[in-house]
Amino acid sequence: MTVQELWDSGLLKQVNEGDDMDREITKLFCCDLLSIAMSKAPSGCAWVTVMGNMNTLAVASLADAACVIMAEDAHLDPTALNKAKMQGITVMETALPIFDAALLIHKRLSPSESLL
Repeated sequence: MTVQELWDSGLLKQVNEGDDMDREITKLFCCDLLSIAMSKAPSGCAWVTVMGNMNTLAVASLADAACVIMAEDAHLDPTALNKAKMQGITVMETALPIFDAALLIHKRLSPSESLL
């Protein structure tokens, strides 16, 4: 699934359309500890988090995440939203808990793959 397909799916609220909407989402990554995300988030991931500050966007850029998904009704703060626009980072939101949001997207990414 591409970032554009996820953007258009209606599963998530659209917050900021990034520069690379045709990018393939390779995996999901869930983490709220930025130091771990910086070292372990796989390139091309859809990163699900509740951290909505500029540091999150810096880590998303360093980790080469395909997009950031804010879960649990978390939002980017205004400064971070402006930074996402300037850096062309795709950001979406959902009221779902982190796990549920990731599971929903996982089912779209790998419809026949088991979680176990």
